[in-house]
Amino acid sequence: MSPKYRRVLLKLSGEALMGNLNYGIDPKVVQSFASEIAQVVEAGVQTAIVVGGGNIFRGMKGAAAGMDRATADYIGMIATVMNAMTLQDALEQINVPTRVQTAIAMQEVAEPYIRRRAIRHLEKGRVVIFGGGSGNPFFTTDTTAALRAAEIDAEVIFKATKVDGVYDADPQKHPNARRYRSLTYTHALTHNLAVMDSTAIALCKDNDIPIIVFSLETAGNIYRALTGEPIGTMVGGSCEIS
Repeated sequence: MSPKYRRVLLKLSGEALMGNLNYGIDPKVVQSFASEIAQVVEAGVQTAIVVGGGNIFRGMKGAAAGMDRATADYIGMIATVMNAMTLQDALEQINVPTRVQTAIAMQEVAEPYIRRRAIRHLEKGRVVIFGGGSGNPFFTTDTTAALRAAEIDAEVIFKATKVDGVYDADPQKHPNARRYRSLTYTHALTHNLAVMDSTAIALCKDNDIPIIVFSLETAGNIYRALTGEPIGTMVGGSCEIS
């Protein structure tokens, strides 16, 4: 099937890069993700990525342990750049041209985030990985994904997780939890569903950017989402439950 979207933003959690490890990065997992992303690029789809840093450091946990929240968040932002560079290396090893742009100046290892330059890279067929979060503490990489998607005119956000969609209850605690096929932004916000944080969902709602939540555990799911195959949960439609 041919792609449904022309320009997409993929949100990857830092935890996804760990695989089954307790900490850090599993190179085999990163290589697997790179191969799936390459499929998207080969289909002619302009691809941007926002990657988290929770596999290395999470600001909220640092703050809970007594660190200054802003300091903890900046450390978390630096962790996202480490993940972005790792993913860039995996992509370029399979000949996918990639650029890392970071909201925190690190000119020796990455470009600064410049919206027009990012769009130009996408138009030239390069994958753009946004590291450094939004450059501001107190905001998550979910919010960064929504912000960057709006800035680069992405048609959709792919939220790739370890769960196969959004449920009406925690499926690990409630075996009878039901998965939504689709739901509205408002329903996700009012019911505090684990899609993205509220700021990110509100940004997507205001800019009419759909969010597709699906599992990375199944190989090929990124391309399936790209072609419009009904996997996971679509946020931005009507409420429909499995």
